[in-house]
Amino acid sequence: MILAKKVRIKPTPDQEQALWRSAGAARWVYNWTLARQEENYRNGGKFIPGGELRKELTKLKQTEEYAWLNDISAQTTK
Repeated sequence: MILAKKVRIKPTPDQEQALWRSAGAARWVYNWTLARQEENYRNGGKFIPGGELRKELTKLKQTEEYAWLNDISAQTTK
C-alpha cells in the first residue's frame, strides 16, 4: 500500500517573497545555462560541463548588473 500525505505551507509575507525570488533566480539561471549551451553548440563547441558554467556564473555575480543573484542562496543557483 502506498500512502500519500498532503502538506500545505503558510509562509509569512517575507518568506513568500523569498520563495518567489528563489524561483525566479532558478528560472533565470536555467534559461542562461540553456542559452550558453545553445550558443556554444551553434559555434561548433561541445557540451559545457556544469563546473565550468558555475565558474562563469560566479564571475557574473561579481558584476553590478547581476549583483541581485547574491541575494539568493548559492544552492538555488546550482
